[in-house]
Amino acid sequence: MLRIQKIISNSGHCSRRKAEELIKLGKVQVNGKTALLGSSAEETDKITINGKLLHKERKVYIMLNKPRGCVTAVDDPQYKTVLSYVHVKERVFPVGRLDFNTTGALILTNDGDFANHIMHPRYGITKTYLVELEKPITYSMVREIEHGVMLHDGPTAPARVRVLEPILVQITIHEGKNHIIKRIFEHYNYYVKNLSRIKIGKVSLGSVRPGRFRYLTAKELEMLSGKEMPRKYSLKIEERVDKAEMKETIPKLVRLKERIKKRTLLKRMKK
Repeated sequence: MLRIQKIISNSGHCSRRKAEELIKLGKVQVNGKTALLGSSAEETDKITINGKLLHKERKVYIMLNKPRGCVTAVDDPQYKTVLSYVHVKERVFPVGRLDFNTTGALILTNDGDFANHIMHPRYGITKTYLVELEKPITYSMVREIEHGVMLHDGPTAPARVRVLEPILVQITIHEGKNHIIKRIFEHYNYYVKNLSRIKIGKVSLGSVRPGRFRYLTAKELEMLSGKEMPRKYSLKIEERVDKAEMKETIPKLVRLKERIKKRTLLKRMKK
């Protein structure tokens, strides 16, 4: 037998946390009886949510290149959500979150156990970000960030920092505190101009453009979950995007890196 919230999340209906909320609200029934939080059931039992029978979906694992100007949520009464860019028949939800104007790698799935594995700090799944600053970073800042910075809610975990250019930094962390990257630099009175997540664990976006997505491969799923996965997943790029997003073909941070490369080449040519 399994906990009811686990059966619900495994079905792809919602995350385990959301399933717990539904149980607390009395919206879940097992074989006609209202379920209680902490109760268990068989996967063959008749489970209903808001009177509708729970159906199992095939598991899907998606990597979205989140564009600016949307919220990481299933629905929102005011703003466009990341699901506006993911057109699949399965009911997927975002794993973790990126801020409204933060871009880059975001996984969506209907596999609650997989989502929990990615988000739980116990498993140490790293996230790598590209950070554009308003002014050059200092050597002392790099040393402190690598060892941990004391913020108002406690110290940050050690991070890996790579300075690509004086104002362009790559940071790898494994903690999921809210606004952690921006708060680290606010500690030094630095403003983050642009922030993009470029990698989750060892899995990167690849060539996916903003507002588009692809399916994770079996190898990528194994790298993230540590489990062997069926070899049926492809790198198919989803072409269905809003026309407005077609204009945003290259993220700002990538354009910045290209400008820096061009300036470097010009300097070499003048020598």
